[in-house]
Amino acid sequence: MTNSLQHRNEVLLDRVGLKLANRLHAASADLPYDISERLRASRVQAVSRRKISRLQVASAINANGGGGAATLNFGDEGLNLWNRVASFLPLIALVFGLIAINMLQNDFRAQELAEVDSALLTDELPPTAYADSGFIQYLKAGQDAPH
Repeated sequence: MTNSLQHRNEVLLDRVGLKLANRLHAASADLPYDISERLRASRVQAVSRRKISRLQVASAINANGGGGAATLNFGDEGLNLWNRVASFLPLIALVFGLIAINMLQNDFRAQELAEVDSALLTDELPPTAYADSGFIQYLKAGQDAPH
């Protein structure tokens, strides 16, 4: 069935190509000689490429044993309830994995923030000192100085 659809599509494409070629040929009579020669060379190139692609398709069909394209068709014989459930298991595992990663990351962020808060609250300096830009410059200068 798909072979007949492909054949019908190819026939329709060929018809469109012929109509387009006829219109272009009718309009090419008014073109200068150099442009018409470039168009002729382009047509020759396009036709030669089209022939090569048809040969490649034909050789691929012959390599398959002369038949149509190979397809995987399992039918309904093996799709009982357990096979359908098993086909969704990887998706379910992925969703649960992403949820677990998100929860772990949120816990790590909360733990890091708690450590920073506890360090600020137990420090000798008030928290407003860290907001002062002069104090930050003093800390940077103290780290850069040799000991």
